[in-house]
Amino acid sequence: MSDAPIGIFDSGVGGLTVARAILDQLPNESMLYVADTARSPYGPKPIAEVRAYALEVLDHLVDEGVKMLVIACNTASSAVLRDARERYDVPVVEVIKPAVRAAVSASRTGRVGLVATRATVTSRSYEDAFAAAPHVTLTSVACPRFVELVEQGITMSDELLDVTRGYLEPILDAGCDTLILGCTHYPLLTGVISYVAGDGVTLVSSADETAKDVYRVLHDSRLARAEGSPEPRHRFRATGDPTPFGVLGRRFLGPEIGLVEPAIVGIPFTAR
Repeated sequence: MSDAPIGIFDSGVGGLTVARAILDQLPNESMLYVADTARSPYGPKPIAEVRAYALEVLDHLVDEGVKMLVIACNTASSAVLRDARERYDVPVVEVIKPAVRAAVSASRTGRVGLVATRATVTSRSYEDAFAAAPHVTLTSVACPRFVELVEQGITMSDELLDVTRGYLEPILDAGCDTLILGCTHYPLLTGVISYVAGDGVTLVSSADETAKDVYRVLHDSRLARAEGSPEPRHRFRATGDPTPFGVLGRRFLGPEIGLVEPAIVGIPFTAR
C-alpha cells in the first residue's frame, strides 16, 4: 500500500480527461497533475524537443515522490515512453496502447481512423501499436487546430464545425467505422466530432481505457491506498501562468481543481 500520489502529466488541459477518469475509477487515490502550459502545444514541435520537455516534467514528478507516472499526452507518449520506462523506478502508464486495444475491439470492419497531433501522426506510434492487429487499416489525420481551440475554451462554434468537417473528410471517405481521438484534448470536442462523424462511427477515447490500466497496475503492484485512508489530496501545477489553466481546468474537470501552483520546470513563470 502507498499513500503517495499518482503523477499525471500533459502539455495542457487535455490530460484532465484522463485525470477525470482516474478520479472516477479510483476515488481513494491522490494525484499530482502537472501541465506544461509554458511550452504547449507539443503537437507542432519536433519529437526530440517534446522528448526533452517531457523528461523534465517527469523528472519533476518523480522528485516529488509520486508512486506512478501517467503520461496523459499522446505526443509525449510517442516521444518518450521507452525512455521513461527505463529511466524511472515507478510504473509508467501511457495513453496509446489502451486506445488501440479498445479500437480493435470496437471496429466491425477493420477500418479505423485516427485524429491526432502532427507529431503523433509523424511518429507512426499508432501504426506500431496496431502491428499486432494486421487486419486493421488505419487512416491518420493530423488536426493541429483542435488543441488551439480547446485551449481557448472553444467547444462550439461555426469555425470549429468547419475545421472538424475538413479533418474528418478523409476518414469518412475511407469508410472508417471507428475513430480514435488520439490526443487527450480531443475528448473535450466529442460533441462536434460525433456530430460530424455520425452515429455509424464509434469514438474511442483513451481516457477511460488508460484509467483501467492505472487501476490494474496499482492493484497488481500493491500500490493502492488502503481503505479507510484520509481524504485524498489533489494538487495541480502549471509551468506557465497558473490562472488561465485554473479557470479552464475547473470548467473541464470540476471543483477538484483549487489553487493551481507554479511548477518549477524549465523557465519558471513570472507574473507581469
